Formats: sequence, C-alpha cells, structure tokens
Amino acid sequence: MEILIPVLTLGALGLLFGIGLAIASKKFEVQIDPRLEKIHSLLPGSNCGSCGGAGCFGFAEEILSGKRMIDECRIAKDEQKEEIAKVMGRELKKKLKSVAVLHCNGGQKVKDRFSYRGLKDCVAANLQLGGQKECLFGCLGFGSCIKICPFGALKMSPEGLPRVNSQKCKACNKCVAICPKKLFTLIPVQSSVYISCSSRDTGKDTRTVCPAGCIGCKLCEKACKFDAIHVVENLAAIDYNKCTSCGECLKVCPVKCILQKG
Repeated sequence: MEILIPVLTLGALGLLFGIGLAIASKKFEVQIDPRLEKIHSLLPGSNCGSCGGAGCFGFAEEILSGKRMIDECRIAKDEQKEEIAKVMGRELKKKLKSVAVLHCNGGQKVKDRFSYRGLKDCVAANLQLGGQKECLFGCLGFGSCIKICPFGALKMSPEGLPRVNSQKCKACNKCVAICPKKLFTLIPVQSSVYISCSSRDTGKDTRTVCPAGCIGCKLCEKACKFDAIHVVENLAAIDYNKCTSCGECLKVCPVKCILQKG
C-alpha cells in the first residue's frame, strides 16, 4: 500500500502533464505552408549561398514570403524556376543572363613595387599600400576569387591572372564581392567583348607600369558604328545596351586591352 500510493500519484501527474502538453501542442502549433517543402525540393540543393540567402531552405522561405524573386537563384534551371512559379501561382520574371569578366590584362607583365611576404590572399595584400603591383588598379594575382568560386569557373592562367570559364560561370557575384580592386563585373552573356583594364591613369602613366593597359587613345570610340564605346576618365567603357559585339574595337586597339570573353 505504501508503494501503491506514490505510483498512482506519479501516474496521475504523468497523465495530467501529457494532456497538458497535447493541448499546448495543438494550441501553439506552427502551421507550415505545404508549398514550402515543394519549393525547397525544386531548388538545386547545393546551398551555395550565391543568392545571398541562408541556403536553399532559407531561400525557399523568402520566396514564399515574397522577399525574394524566383529568378534570384542563379544556378537553378529554367524548368525548375517555371515549376516554382507554378507552385506560387506567379508569372516568372526572368533576368537577362550574365557572366563575370575580369577588367585586367596585366598579370606578370606588371612588375612588383616591393617584395610582399604576407598571406597569399588578395584582400590581405591590398591592405599593404594597395598591394605589391606597380599598377595600383591591377590584379594582385593571389586568386582569392578562384578560392571563393563555388562552381570552379575561375582558373589561374600562365600569365598570373584568373580567367573566367563562361560555360561554368553562374554570375553568382562572389568574385565581384571579394576582389579588393573591384576588377570583376557581370556583363550580358550574349555580349562577347569587354575592356580588360581598370586603370584611370593617363595613357602615359599607364604605359609606364603596364604594356596591356588602356591608354585612352579613343581609337575604339571612333571605330564603333553604334556609339557603344566611349573613353571616360582615361578608360574605355562599353554600353552593352548598344554594343553588338561586332569586334571593330578589338581590331583597332593598339594595346589589345579589349578582349573576347572565354
């Protein structure tokens, strides 16, 4: 009898707490939108972070809440995006596809100002007087962009410059964000030409440190029949809304700093 009373008491308390928890779970239950799991299943699942979100599940939540556009996932296929749009009952607003290009063609052609012995990292090197290169606008060559690219779209060339593989590039913007010299931009995938220089020094000063830099001669500007290229602050710039990739600017550039993307 002495044992029976505590057992019954504990049993009663257990039953009472169980009922209480069951009621609480129903009362405070978080309703999950069934579309969330469907959207998540349609995303690539790579959790690359190129969308700027917290992985694919976080991106799915933001699509559902209306904070993000479906096309902001840069690696999902068009068919996947169309299916997500159907789940959401929305019309898919497609962005023009882009690809990254590097606005520098100096590399090993540019000498070092001093011997850099720090971390082999562009961001770290740039903290020391803007880096070791004589051209203060050019690539430092330590490949921070290559290390951060989640798609293997960047590879160091024999010239000491990161080269973009247009077939692999997903325009995730990570190389753009990490480069301390701001040498990467995204251009329309259908465009084939770009300026491989970022120097805004005068032509004379540019030639002093780099044989492949833009000298602001304006020959490209004069050769373009579509008014798509102009020299602004000693540097040629292309208007991709006008550019037809005719290639006339490539032919006349005396320093060959206008390139075709790879």
